[in-house]
Amino acid sequence: MQLGLIGLGKMGGNMRERIRRAGHTVIGYDRNPDVSDVASLAELVDKLEAPRTVWVMVPAGAATQSVVDELGGLLESGDTVVDGGNSRWTDDEKHAAELGARGIGFVDAGVSGGVWGLKNGYALMVGGEKEHVDRLQPIFDALKPEGPYGYVHAGKVGAGHFSKMVHNGIEYAMMQAYAEGWELLEKIGSVDNVREVFRSWQEGTVIRSWLLDLAVNALDDDEHLDRLRGYAEDSGEGRWTVEAAIDNAVPLPAITASLFARFASRQEDSPQMKMVAALRNQFGGHAVESAKE
Repeated sequence: MQLGLIGLGKMGGNMRERIRRAGHTVIGYDRNPDVSDVASLAELVDKLEAPRTVWVMVPAGAATQSVVDELGGLLESGDTVVDGGNSRWTDDEKHAAELGARGIGFVDAGVSGGVWGLKNGYALMVGGEKEHVDRLQPIFDALKPEGPYGYVHAGKVGAGHFSKMVHNGIEYAMMQAYAEGWELLEKIGSVDNVREVFRSWQEGTVIRSWLLDLAVNALDDDEHLDRLRGYAEDSGEGRWTVEAAIDNAVPLPAITASLFARFASRQEDSPQMKMVAALRNQFGGHAVESAKE
């Protein structure tokens, strides 16, 4: 099968290689000419045989919208666009309507696997009409992990990215739980081998997971994480998960708290804790610390 792939970064580049290893033809385009197979989107479309399939792997928001707009003018009725980035599901509905007016199909694919996907395969959560999804099945089969799991046609347009969004929200909460447990273990003087405690959990416990394995890898590289600053960005999907929970009156205390913990990590000197300290001093005479000059 032929596939056009736009965006050849950490994920897209490895996806191109994995699909090629499965025997398919991939024509890739990236703004970086050193990794691109063609010089423009127009050239990419020209090299594909109809009906064409073009997979987009660029940042969510304006970048994706720009590519979808350009593809809408280049592709023809019967072609299909796949958005495999981390777009918001409501954008999928907009893109499907815009492309559908030109007879172009649209599929949204939530992709999980990170830098390990080339070796291990990518978990795929797909949304779209059955006719469009079925035509892409050979590509999905090439990308997914071996075995019966790792792929789902989750529902109509938007379902793939919504599922991936919830996946990432759960990921936030799981990472936060490991982080909190690690900090507490590091604080207790009687535990003098925290890294090996984490390693001991990798087999035979209910909290074993790939994230735990990755935590052990990180501790092997830097046992007390001394080389890292306590700062963590959020991709946006954690926020969207919390917003969707509010819209649907679904309680998500663990995921919400994990998102807010990332916000707290960005503060050198928490304004909120200044007020807490001031109040504790006012009502209880508790000591306060002066701001450093």
